[in-house]
Amino acid sequence: MTRSRFFWRAMLALLIGAVSGALANAIGLPLPWMLGPMIGTTIAALARAPIVAPLRLRDIFLPILGVMLGSSVNASLLSALGQWGVTLALLVPFGIATALASYWFFRRIGRYDPVTAFFSAMPGGLNDMVLMGGAEGGDERRIAMAHAIRILAVILLAVLFFGLALGVTSASSAPPPLGLDQLTAQDWLILGACALAGPPLARLLRLPAPVIVGPMLLSAAAHVGGLVVVGPPTLFIIVAQVVIGTLIGARFVGTAIAQVGRDMLLGLGSSLLMIAVAVLFAMIVNRLTGTEISHAFLAYSPGGLTEMSLLALAMGQEVAYVSVMHVARITLVVFAAPLALPWLRRRQGALS
Repeated sequence: MTRSRFFWRAMLALLIGAVSGALANAIGLPLPWMLGPMIGTTIAALARAPIVAPLRLRDIFLPILGVMLGSSVNASLLSALGQWGVTLALLVPFGIATALASYWFFRRIGRYDPVTAFFSAMPGGLNDMVLMGGAEGGDERRIAMAHAIRILAVILLAVLFFGLALGVTSASSAPPPLGLDQLTAQDWLILGACALAGPPLARLLRLPAPVIVGPMLLSAAAHVGGLVVVGPPTLFIIVAQVVIGTLIGARFVGTAIAQVGRDMLLGLGSSLLMIAVAVLFAMIVNRLTGTEISHAFLAYSPGGLTEMSLLALAMGQEVAYVSVMHVARITLVVFAAPLALPWLRRRQGALS
């Protein structure tokens, strides 16, 4: 594909995303500027529209979202760190239970080979699981499909769970708009430094999802330290969410429903199992600590770090709590998966 054709197809994807976001915002959908583009571009991709994912924009706009998420952290939230121990401790059994349930589903119902089922079943680390699974002889396309469906399904079903089961909406929790002229030169300098310096710092520290986690940590430190009291302008946040939503939907480019419909349904079934486990563990945390089920549910929901953190913000939940749990979950999955695979090989006997 020529650069010119790629450019115009990427622009069409973004246009579909922006229009879908505006429509979602008009009808009052939670997190409209990400959910709208995600749904719109998914439909366009499955309908074989001539679009491509504007991947280069990811590393430009993810740091902006990281800075925004970090701006929600304050000293009072950090004082609650000691109360998060139970949730963190239960992440290990949660990860094991989720992975086992999903692995069983892909093996018994989907009849996937063990390697493909194993890496498809992991509750996090889309890019890492695709790369690791391919290196171990798994079906990369099926692994990628399983994780793409997981993120899409978890976000949509989490919104329904909040609205129907918990009665939580985003109508009263949306922050007031912040104009470009409301930031001082010092605000621009500090927030810009967080966005630029965060990714390389996170890579140096070998943190998961460095493009968003690094800026989020620096932004949180700047806000807790009182260096800045505002986040990025609302316009920047909207554009960043449109880009991220478009990228999620555009993952399905080249996917023909008739050819991979079964894999998509299996991914949905696996996602439902993961959500059921998340609800169960959220109820356990609620019983043990008194933490609201809505908070604990988002902390355990096996969606993406960016998406779940944004959903927490939209729903008025504790973003720092949710973000910390997802960073820990992704780290656990990425480091534990290669260690667990040899054990699985010994158990299965069929892998070699």
